[in-house]
Amino acid sequence: MTVANPSSAAVNGWTVRWTLPNGQTVTQLWNGALTTSGSGVTVRNADYNATIPAGATTSFGFTATSTGPATAPADLTCSSP
Repeated sequence: MTVANPSSAAVNGWTVRWTLPNGQTVTQLWNGALTTSGSGVTVRNADYNATIPAGATTSFGFTATSTGPATAPADLTCSSP
């Protein structure tokens, strides 16, 4: 997943949140710090990719499992401090 900074100033720290559909679980994550609570998923920056320069991007990736049809989350949000 790509985290973009479209602003004219660097951001230091970012967070992406979403809710997994029933039956889905994140099993691996790279380039970020994962926290889960029930079906809620939060990914925060790692120490080495916290700063995103103006107009730049960073990314993280994950794998997930599903016991039913794989569907996209409906409530994806991204924020910075």
